[in-house]
Parts: sequence; structure tokens; C-alpha cells
Amino acid sequence: MIRKTTLSILAATLATAGAVAFAARGAAENDALAVLQAKVSLTQAIAAAEQHAGGKAAKAEFEPSRQGPVYEVEVVAGTKVFDIKVDADKGSVISSVEDKID
Repeated sequence: MIRKTTLSILAATLATAGAVAFAARGAAENDALAVLQAKVSLTQAIAAAEQHAGGKAAKAEFEPSRQGPVYEVEVVAGTKVFDIKVDADKGSVISSVEDKID
């Protein structure tokens, strides 16, 4: 009886520790919440990227990075497609690279 109780307590302790570790990992990996800290909105970043490339945004997303948070915006201008990074704190275009057709 004591052995079953001890094993039950051990199993419950391990399960609880695993759940806490999983929850902490999930919170750290949920980068989408970091967008709440950005000084520039997604709409503003899209406008900056469209103006820079002279086209229309097809896709945009927020990405935290080592250099700071950025928006990655894909803009179609005529027959060209550009991948544009916009600083999420300043609203300025950091980089613009034309996609090459594979």
C-alpha cells in the first residue's frame, strides 16, 4: 500500500513538473504576443513597404529578431515581388530584396 502511494505521489509530481515546464516553454515561444510591444502597427508597416516598393502587399507578418522586432512584408509591384523588412519600433524600411523566380 505504501509503495502504491509513493508511486502515485511520484507520478503526480512528475506530471505537474512536466506541465509547468510545458506551459513556461509555450509562453516563451508565443512570439505573437510580442507584437503588442511594437510601436508601429502592422497597417503602418504595410503602408511603408507598399510606398517603398511602389506596389501592393500580398502578405505580412510580425517577427521578433535579435536586432529587434520587424515586420516582414511581401509586396507585388508589376511583375516583381519584393520581401521588405520594416522596423517595428521606427516604421522605417530596413531591407528590400527582390524575390527571384525559382
